Amino acid sequence: MITLPQSLDHLPMQDGEPVFREPWEAQAFAMVVSLHAQGLFTWREWTAALSTQIRGAREAGEADLGDTYYHHWLTALECLVALKGAGTAEELERYRLAWDRAAERTSHGKPIELRQEDFQAMPAPTATEVPSVDTPI
Repeated sequence: MITLPQSLDHLPMQDGEPVFREPWEAQAFAMVVSLHAQGLFTWREWTAALSTQIRGAREAGEADLGDTYYHHWLTALECLVALKGAGTAEELERYRLAWDRAAERTSHGKPIELRQEDFQAMPAPTATEVPSVDTPI
């Protein structure tokens, strides 16, 4: 059983464990827990980043149908990683594009594997502004 900080007690749970719709949601969750445990950010910083993303989506008129929560989770994580200097916005975009390419060449039902070739056919990254944790993406 996972013991979550009180700020995360709203997550869908079953038998004391978080419930995820897709494997990537569980992976995003695990990355946040792991990076927090390693001291990259505090729970207060995390909840502020996640709240900013959710608030920005609501203010933009995004419907909350329950299927976007982990998209906000992932965006907040990307912002914190860039803000804390653990990775640049360019690196995050480079990997996102590589994962997209890997997913495109992978047959349905097969595990997606990232290969060197997924990085080679991409244009060189351009300088972009690193998002602030207070700036919704």
